[in-house]
Amino acid sequence: MSLNDTIAAVTERIQERSRDARATYLDRMARAADEGPRRAHLTCGNQAHAYAAMGEDQDRLATGRQPNLGIVTAYNDMLSAHQPFERFPDLIRDAARQAGATAQVAGGVPAMCDGVTQGQVGMELSLFSRDVIALATGVALSHNTFDAAVYLGVCDKIVPGLVIGAATFGYIPAIFLPAGPMTSGLPNDEKSKVRQKFAAGEVGRDELMKAEMESYHGPGTCTFYGTANSNQMLMEVMGLHLPGASFVNPGTPLRDALTVAGATRATQITNLGNDYRPAAQILDEKAFVNGMVGLMATGGSTNLLIHLPAMARAAGIHLDLQDFADISSVTPLMAKVYPNGLADVNHFHAAGGLAYMIGELLDAGLLHDDTRTVMGDGLRDYVSEPKLADGEVTWQAADRTTGNDRILRPATDPFQKTGGLADLQGNLGRAAMKVSAVDPSRHAIEAPVRIFHDQQEVKDAFKRGEFTEDTIVVVRFQGPRANGMPELHSLTPTLAVLQDRGLKVALVTDGRMSGASGKVPAAIHLSPEAADGGPIAKLRDGDVVRVDAQAGTIEAVGVDLDAREPAQADLADNGHGIGRELFQVFRENVGLASHGAGVVV
Repeated sequence: MSLNDTIAAVTERIQERSRDARATYLDRMARAADEGPRRAHLTCGNQAHAYAAMGEDQDRLATGRQPNLGIVTAYNDMLSAHQPFERFPDLIRDAARQAGATAQVAGGVPAMCDGVTQGQVGMELSLFSRDVIALATGVALSHNTFDAAVYLGVCDKIVPGLVIGAATFGYIPAIFLPAGPMTSGLPNDEKSKVRQKFAAGEVGRDELMKAEMESYHGPGTCTFYGTANSNQMLMEVMGLHLPGASFVNPGTPLRDALTVAGATRATQITNLGNDYRPAAQILDEKAFVNGMVGLMATGGSTNLLIHLPAMARAAGIHLDLQDFADISSVTPLMAKVYPNGLADVNHFHAAGGLAYMIGELLDAGLLHDDTRTVMGDGLRDYVSEPKLADGEVTWQAADRTTGNDRILRPATDPFQKTGGLADLQGNLGRAAMKVSAVDPSRHAIEAPVRIFHDQQEVKDAFKRGEFTEDTIVVVRFQGPRANGMPELHSLTPTLAVLQDRGLKVALVTDGRMSGASGKVPAAIHLSPEAADGGPIAKLRDGDVVRVDAQAGTIEAVGVDLDAREPAQADLADNGHGIGRELFQVFRENVGLASHGAGVVV
């Protein structure tokens, strides 16, 4: 199947837009690679410090003739998704030794959980933690002793931050080793119903706590299809995972075998051998287009609309929201995974998962097949499933039929013909809207607005019974410059209750919603943000706004915004408490949300 015309056109547009920046980046990476193995440039004293604690590996490290892997880990045991990484360094070291190589933990990076900080002050550090992770990766690899890097990370900002770091050190290979999702617990839709009942005052906190604990119950990634699992899909479709690695549960023999296989593969693709695969060559324009296609085909996280541009910029590639919208217009929605459906990622994986989806998209001409990956040349390698044979991983051709067409459908007979993402533009600026889980009758909403400067104000108004008619809820001063752009996911149950009561409601915000954005229409990432004097700062209670995903517009109707001065908000309290003091320089220097809201790129 020839490549879809729109996919080809978007790819060419990105290549042209990025030509100069990409050429500069690749030249810089080529010059770094030409310097040869990194350890060769260290003095004897430098090397002695680096190898002092390495015991039996000291001699091999000192010769510099065998690969040395740098492990960058986001391990902590407060995050269920990252707790399994505690065992990974030992598995990787043993695998490296079996391959005649060595491995060292180069450094750790922070990993915070949006599930813990959701609706809390700590969420205001969440987006910026991505840049801290990229910086920490730079510190870890700055010792210049590694021939390849192995990255251990899963969740929301961790993988994007690690990819930014990997691109910065793009002259060495990068392999990402996931931990996998926790086993299925309380179904996500049942958990959501309890949350809505709690928001409506129909059940108490004891029932809510019981439901939450039954849903999030063990090691591994949360099982809904939010940012963490969208990240895993992304790493596989972009060729930084081993095929089929994304959704194998922690603590299983196959999970361990995939970790060993990933470490072994990392030793084989360094500049010391004959199959050199630096990260800079894998992270090209076609890989990022493939990532966007995967995002649309699976109904993935809106957070990737920020993270993908930031990751791409680190590799000299410039993405635009229009690229996402155009790709969405031709990419079928093939998966129904909560919050877009009732299934979780374990059910998705059992139904055929990414191997099935990649095969279908390749056959439909919607993915670039000629990309370099950590496995080989061409994405067809990923239309396969890992199997255990005598304790080692082998790959077999994937079954090309879906195991459950209520979860995973062929590209020729999808759940929706498009990926469900709209690029909204108008006199309020530019925003994104994910509609894959929104009923088509709600893709266009026109209603008076209620203005809020804090999500708690929305909840308080709801409790006072103030929402009695169709309303567009505007929550502003939530952008990266104002308070770090926290997710507003804790508004979902409140707005869903109003919608279930028969009201037409929507959210308009310069903040983020969530990787688990669901059935309530939400125009998010509105730019310019209110703290920059954007048009959203000129809205007043009662103004009529129209949000139209079908037309791709977001408009204040019958309002002369140019005649108004922007509202001012007291942001003094945003700068202190829970570590926010340390991030003032981030808030002052952050880029536009449409460019990835980056500080370091």
